[in-house]
Amino acid sequence: MLGVSQSLLRFWETEFDCIKPHKNKKGNRSYTEQDIEVLRNIYYYTKECGFTLDGAKEQLKKKNTVNEKTQAIDTLLNIRKFLVELKDEL
Repeated sequence: MLGVSQSLLRFWETEFDCIKPHKNKKGNRSYTEQDIEVLRNIYYYTKECGFTLDGAKEQLKKKNTVNEKTQAIDTLLNIRKFLVELKDEL
């Protein structure tokens, strides 16, 4: 979903206490919607805005979520995909 490695996700789990995926007996992780939203926010702050991990932690504490931005981006990507498919059909 985010295009990051599994090791980076595990690292973020150790750094951010708010990420608590459920693990089965094999150790496979299942992320909740809330976990995914936190991971998206961490990705946004660290990769797109250039914050350090401490800066990302501060932003998460301030509740400056990018939920609306990520939803808008997802919507725009879906619209773009639809328009490209429509163009190809014409």
